[in-house]
Amino acid sequence: MNHVEQYLANKLNERTAAGNLRRLTTQRAEGDFYSNDYLGLVTTGALAAAMRQPANGATGSTGSRLLSGNSGMAEDLEQTIAAFHKAEAALLFNSGYDANMGLLASIASRHTIILSDELCHASIIDGIRLSQCSGKYKFRHNDVNDLEEKLKKYNENTHPTPPIIVVAESVYSMDGDMTPLADMVRLCKEYGAQLVVDEAHATGVFGPGGAGLVAALGLQDKVFARVHTFGKALGCHGAAVVGSALLKQYLINFARPFIYTTALPGHSLQAISAAYQYLAGDTFTNQPLHDLIAYFRTRIKETGMTGWKDSHSPIQALVTGNNERSKRLATKLQEAGLQVSPILHPTVPAGAERLRVCLHTFNTKEQVDLLFEVCRAECLLNAKNRSYF
Repeated sequence: MNHVEQYLANKLNERTAAGNLRRLTTQRAEGDFYSNDYLGLVTTGALAAAMRQPANGATGSTGSRLLSGNSGMAEDLEQTIAAFHKAEAALLFNSGYDANMGLLASIASRHTIILSDELCHASIIDGIRLSQCSGKYKFRHNDVNDLEEKLKKYNENTHPTPPIIVVAESVYSMDGDMTPLADMVRLCKEYGAQLVVDEAHATGVFGPGGAGLVAALGLQDKVFARVHTFGKALGCHGAAVVGSALLKQYLINFARPFIYTTALPGHSLQAISAAYQYLAGDTFTNQPLHDLIAYFRTRIKETGMTGWKDSHSPIQALVTGNNERSKRLATKLQEAGLQVSPILHPTVPAGAERLRVCLHTFNTKEQVDLLFEVCRAECLLNAKNRSYF
């Protein structure tokens, strides 16, 4: 074993010893409480049914969009996405990770300061790291007072006042909670900052026709850029940055993940188009999903279980505070026919290990009841504070 291989082996052994080695698995249980298919477009076959049409001749990828990979289908789809989200323009990226990285790495100059929520996704963190910004700072999760203190600090102590970009997610992937967008918009306007919002887990779930949380609050014109990912509720692959026509033209010229990546193939564009047609259809509603979320929250109160994060999104998290407890409880649920995944350190901080339950339109109340039955049977009840684990 050479020196490089020894380093790799040592790092993997450290993960194994800590009990958090990641592995790929094809194991599936009947009750899906772990995928991001919130609207059931994949599970129910609705997306496949909508795609039973020819792909207008654009069936493969031949290069980046700046070379041979552009198509009328891609440009038409971008116009559709922009109109749906009430934005001036949209630009397709091959994934949400690419979109966040390309956007944040390119829009900051060496004078820019970026303030991001401490729980932002890895793609946001990496995009900020790759940027040329002069300062990158985190504010406490969903804490508008802490954000205001930092905005005030860099407005008062830096002359001239630098460009400031604030980055947040509308719905957070591990806790399932929503950011106080209206307050953030107000602060950004007051201090001359620009707001970037990742709508990955809100697309399809919140807002008119599933247009996102920004649209639900009517704040489209007050947010500098939004990232809508198709790999969650829409059941596809890819993402789009929506914003001004100026921003789109800039990203075409300076966003490296866009410039140097092979374009999405025609069948991917077709899938994304079919998903948006589904959202825009007269029969679309995400109300059954929100009804199930309400039922889930009711069951938490009825069982008296503590440890559940306060969330009114499809993401519900039960914090166990321990890798082994999380894995043990997930195994019991899987044995009962419910697919729930443990989220372990280092994906979340030590002490914040959890079960992450994802709710979908196709889940039943009976499955939810079974989930709570298993959890109550396996969790140890502390008689003093009625706290599980």
